[in-house]
Amino acid sequence: MKIAVSGVNLPEGKTKCVDPVVETLTEKFQPAKVSPYYFEFLPDAYAESDAIVIHRERILDLLIPDMEMIENRMDRCESPDERALLQRAQAHLEDSLPLCDMSLNGERAMLLELGPWSLKPTIVMDETDADPSTVGRSAMQKARKMFFYTAGKQEVHAWFTGEGADAVTCAGRIHSDLARGFIKAELVSFEDLMTAHSMEDARRKGLTRLVDRDEVVPPETVLEIRFNV
Repeated sequence: MKIAVSGVNLPEGKTKCVDPVVETLTEKFQPAKVSPYYFEFLPDAYAESDAIVIHRERILDLLIPDMEMIENRMDRCESPDERALLQRAQAHLEDSLPLCDMSLNGERAMLLELGPWSLKPTIVMDETDADPSTVGRSAMQKARKMFFYTAGKQEVHAWFTGEGADAVTCAGRIHSDLARGFIKAELVSFEDLMTAHSMEDARRKGLTRLVDRDEVVPPETVLEIRFNV
């Protein structure tokens, strides 16, 4: 996840997410390899980012280009519905609020076509110093992203995906072959797995469940994919 940073002291570049789930799974399975997730912090790179973290004193640096973009669009706008949306968006920006905090339903797609920066998940901070993992987690939450995990003696791995992702989507995040040959996914919550000695033990205790491709995977789920290619 690429996070643009302005006015907040965060390390530039990729930073490992301190993840208690990964740490606990690593301690349990003692794997040969551990693959945590890494956030990437980019100074002032609003256009390239998936989310934005900005100090309140810098907020106009983000919002003014959006105001200018909307004003230019209003000059050419012929649709009454679009004009009403643009006027609402302009008033929102003039209150020093990012567009991501607007109440938008089907209108979001119309606004997204303009590409305003502050429509990206934006966190406005009052502090200049921050913990990278905490900030990254907050950006994930605002962007409606989550982690799921694979775990065993070979590797413990944190995987990044959108909230509400189904089992076949999660399989594809691991490897395209798993999605292509998907048969079933076996899911167990992290908390339930911690009460068992292993995935096999969790299976014997009835803590796991086999699901089809369209089953939604909850956050902090450990999964195994059954597939045939």
